[in-house]
Amino acid sequence: MPTEVSGKGLLLKADPIAATFRDEVKSTLEQCVRRPKLVGILATSSAPSKNYAEFTRKQCEDLDVEFVLKKTGAAESTELGEGEGVEEAIIEANEDESVHGIMVYFPIYGGQQDHYLQQVVSPLKDVEGLHFKFHYNLYHNIRFIEPKSLLASVMPPLPSNTTAESDVPPPGTVKSIIPCTPLAIVKCLEYVGVYNKILPYGDRAYGKTITVINRSEVVGRPLAALLSNDGARVLSVDIDSIQEYTKRPRVATNSEEAPKQRYHARHIVHPSNLNLQECLAISDVVVSAVPSANYKVKTEWLKPGCVCLNVAADKNFEKDVRDKASLYIPAVGKVTILMLLRNLLRLQQYQQVHSAL
Repeated sequence: MPTEVSGKGLLLKADPIAATFRDEVKSTLEQCVRRPKLVGILATSSAPSKNYAEFTRKQCEDLDVEFVLKKTGAAESTELGEGEGVEEAIIEANEDESVHGIMVYFPIYGGQQDHYLQQVVSPLKDVEGLHFKFHYNLYHNIRFIEPKSLLASVMPPLPSNTTAESDVPPPGTVKSIIPCTPLAIVKCLEYVGVYNKILPYGDRAYGKTITVINRSEVVGRPLAALLSNDGARVLSVDIDSIQEYTKRPRVATNSEEAPKQRYHARHIVHPSNLNLQECLAISDVVVSAVPSANYKVKTEWLKPGCVCLNVAADKNFEKDVRDKASLYIPAVGKVTILMLLRNLLRLQQYQQVHSAL
């Protein structure tokens, strides 16, 4: 087992966590009538995107998933610009009935242009869960949906009660797709016991304070929402502000004004007066996703015995992190790709249900 103990906190690599989901994916694939097909679209010459595309290809080959890599723009030719032809490639894959999932290797342009391209991908084929329909569900804690809603031109009205008492979809519904990297982080935290399985579904992170560093729309913000919708108090740290995500009412429980419900149906965001050092001092879990080789979380600021999880390509924690942390996970990429393949298999099923309507 790829772990290491040396009088310090535990170093836990992603392999044993990924292995549990690899078995699940293999079992589901064995039941598939049709081999799922994933199209990757590479429109940039950046090394990280190329490496991720190659890693995706290897994982698909190992699990007998059909993978087709379409290169456009600078990935295809040095004479073409970054991103040239990517929208056309997405539309082509959307319209190809043999394709069950699409992933685009971002960033390409960055900012609003990348966000636009994420919305061009059909939600019925969006294995990364980046379409606004999935983000809408995530932020409103809507866990189960009707497949036909994914291609509806308008958002369905919010249900009167979004609280889910079980992880089993009610009849006529399926699980909403969750962005791969935030979901992988949650699965890692479940694996190491941060989530308390004795507590009710949807509230198993209750009692945990978690700091998430970097509030990006791809990882940091959806992760903060996921964790807080599961009951955690989340301190979301970005370059210019710190916010608190929680679904617990702020009124004291011994107050006459205390609400009757134990928690809101979904998280609420409040401004926080804490600074980063104060956040880290009270956090049971610290997740960092800052895309910079120079950024480091100070070990001396960490709460003794906390769990630390590095999501960025570069290591965001100092080398002595395990002097304070009880457990350190240095990367989640292997779990992320399994979440992507789980999403692919679910979308294949949703497409079958949708076509039968």
